[in-house]
Amino acid sequence: MRLPAHRAAEQPFQWSFPYKIQNTYLMLRILIADDHTIIQAGLKLILLEEFPGAHIEMVSDAESLLKKVFSEEWSVVISDLSMPGQSGLDALGQIRQHAPKLPVLILSIHPEEQYALRVLKAGASGYLNKSLAAEELVTAVNRVLQGRKYITAAVAERLADKLDSPASDAPAHEALSDREYNVFKLLASGRSVSEIAEKLSLGVTTVSTYRARILEKMNFKTNAELTRYAIENHLI
Repeated sequence: MRLPAHRAAEQPFQWSFPYKIQNTYLMLRILIADDHTIIQAGLKLILLEEFPGAHIEMVSDAESLLKKVFSEEWSVVISDLSMPGQSGLDALGQIRQHAPKLPVLILSIHPEEQYALRVLKAGASGYLNKSLAAEELVTAVNRVLQGRKYITAAVAERLADKLDSPASDAPAHEALSDREYNVFKLLASGRSVSEIAEKLSLGVTTVSTYRARILEKMNFKTNAELTRYAIENHLI
């Protein structure tokens, strides 16, 4: 890892990585986005044990996450997927536009088979299930700080299988955009259009449009078919 560059007034904004001396990270700034204070506290404890000199801040929603990323410099972002308002996936897309080299590690309760490939495709540096945080969080953070991707062996195997399989064999839900996938999962879970609109801070008409696109892309006619498909594919 290279020494972080000092920002001069006349120089353009640049992202740089911290460097390590005697197991202490200098100028390491970690931003955690999660709407559960207990999770925030647990992650902070794990990180400070490995990176005692790190500066760690926490936010509880995607809007606050984006505000911090847009206005300050960070070494790494650790973000949940499911938060009030915009999702972590929505925030990831905007972060990639603003700071394409900033490492973003997605940490979620959702199983890897549901989201890992999708978030990696969207530009995340890695995906880690929260159940593995105690054992793998430090490894994952070190990996992404080095500019590398963090994936588990199971995700690596899924990537290999995907490369070996023709596009026509891809599951129907993989044709959905990130927003459509979020709406699909909520519909499959039994949420109404109005409930989804409130949860995602969208208009009812917008959600109805997403529902129509989802049904068309997946060749279904009803929400019940979406639910059956989601259960059969272990998506809910």
